[in-house]
Amino acid sequence: MPRSLRRVDFAPPREPSIVLSSPHETICVNLRRVPGAKRFTLRVRSAKRDVVLTMPWRASVSSAREFAERHRDWIGARMRRIPAPVRFEPGAIVPLFGEPHEIAHREGARGVVWTEVGDNGERLLCVAGRGEHVARRVAEFLRREALKRLRQSVLAHASAIGVVIQRVTVRDTISRWGSCSVSGALSFSWRLVMAPEFVLDYLAAHEVAHRRHHNHSPEFWALTKSMSAATDKAEAWLKARGSELHRYGAE
Repeated sequence: MPRSLRRVDFAPPREPSIVLSSPHETICVNLRRVPGAKRFTLRVRSAKRDVVLTMPWRASVSSAREFAERHRDWIGARMRRIPAPVRFEPGAIVPLFGEPHEIAHREGARGVVWTEVGDNGERLLCVAGRGEHVARRVAEFLRREALKRLRQSVLAHASAIGVVIQRVTVRDTISRWGSCSVSGALSFSWRLVMAPEFVLDYLAAHEVAHRRHHNHSPEFWALTKSMSAATDKAEAWLKARGSELHRYGAE
């Protein structure tokens, strides 16, 4: 058989998803074929607010649909447990370093975005300018604050253990909160700005420690804990509440 035909024989199917419909809800299930998979598995991802069905490479879409249909109640229950998305709009409550702030639109005010305390002691995230710019300005403010605080923590930890950091950046990552390249470039999720400060500082220490140990060996964890006494507390917080950070800023 020609080599080109063999490649076609192993090409994945084009259908990317299936839809489960009922009188009460419609759920889209994304299909993911994995060559080494031996069975069907389902995962509800809070960060993306979606469902992924992992399936063996040669399994049929109809078999995947039957599997998903059998677990429809489980999928629906898990999807309903995902917190509702929060838009960056006036009146919305958004955490800043773990403290809830209400977005207050100040159309005629000078400036861009700032924080202040209201008459009743409530924390406010004030946004100047036209209403259609509120969401963008809040997102930009949070990214700037995240980068500023993370850079401060990173440089402090790097100085403490004598390592060099090439650069610090923030992105909207889902699979990980931070990363460290072999060249010393660190990247973090900007959403950490909404977590308590001890969580943000722990992530900075975690990635800086990778400049000494590019692994998760006992030596790595010992170094991380020597820089961040809140390591275990922060890990527990991220496991319990980290996914909630992805609900903010929905379009």
